[in-house]
Amino acid sequence: MSDRMRAIVVDPNIPGRLTIKEVPAPTPTVNEALIRVASTSLNRGEIRRASTATPGWRPGWDLAGTVEKSAADGSGPAVGTRVVGYVPSGAWGELVPVPTHSLAELPHFVSFTQAATLPIAGLTAYHIMKKGGFLLNKSVLITGASGGVGNFAIQLARLSGAKVVTHLRQSKYESVVKQAGSRHVVIGEDISSAQVYGPYHLIVDSVGGNILGQALNFLDSNGTAVVFGATGGREVTFNAGNLYALGGASIYGLIVFHELKQEPAAIGLKWLLELVESAQLRPHIEIEASWNEVANIAQKLMERSFPGKAVLHIL
Repeated sequence: MSDRMRAIVVDPNIPGRLTIKEVPAPTPTVNEALIRVASTSLNRGEIRRASTATPGWRPGWDLAGTVEKSAADGSGPAVGTRVVGYVPSGAWGELVPVPTHSLAELPHFVSFTQAATLPIAGLTAYHIMKKGGFLLNKSVLITGASGGVGNFAIQLARLSGAKVVTHLRQSKYESVVKQAGSRHVVIGEDISSAQVYGPYHLIVDSVGGNILGQALNFLDSNGTAVVFGATGGREVTFNAGNLYALGGASIYGLIVFHELKQEPAAIGLKWLLELVESAQLRPHIEIEASWNEVANIAQKLMERSFPGKAVLHIL
């Protein structure tokens, strides 16, 4: 095996700050399998980090590929197994060491492309639904629903028997969220019309600002608002009296990296893969491209010029 490989790294001297360069090949620890990566997907968080990271830093959370070398401690999949996994950074490379508790074997009918969308966006939606609890015939409101997490959350809520209402800031993605399973769609910066479909047992918010402030007024008794982003503003004003008067209502701040310290990624990934294999969960993949196009596609993602996920293939 060569002691060098190619990976996407930060280079502040080029447009977009992301490029492919040769780097030292990794040496896995005893509980890590070495994965030859076939596909990866992009998330806004890793791109934001890359915009300020030092030269040479390697972004990337999601990966799907084949086990090149199994873990020395005997845990995890064997050489040649098709897998999906998560790492805190550095997934955008030809070879990536991954702890075996963060890997799941791909079912025969799940492609690398589909699997690559699951680690961060899919697991975030999975953990959000766990916070929502029993959702059968309950109303769920999902704000900023056109992204990868939002699309997975719509589908998982629908599979749980919930009545799903979504909020979009742009009407052009209305058909996307309806196809995912949204019954009603509210569009714009005023979501007061969403109240008629409530009260909500679960509110899933990635917008913050005025949108979250309004949405909290629509919570049901014992309802939960899960906040995992603030694209519309970090400062939120809401009526605290209305919130505590409900009884049992709560606001939960969710970041998937914290959740993955409580439950290994492999558990949620296995469950998501089973849903994909049975065609109950369909990743919305808007863009597939060579990893040579990473800077251009990363810019489009940050500009929110497409819904769902973008997948890059390591060629």
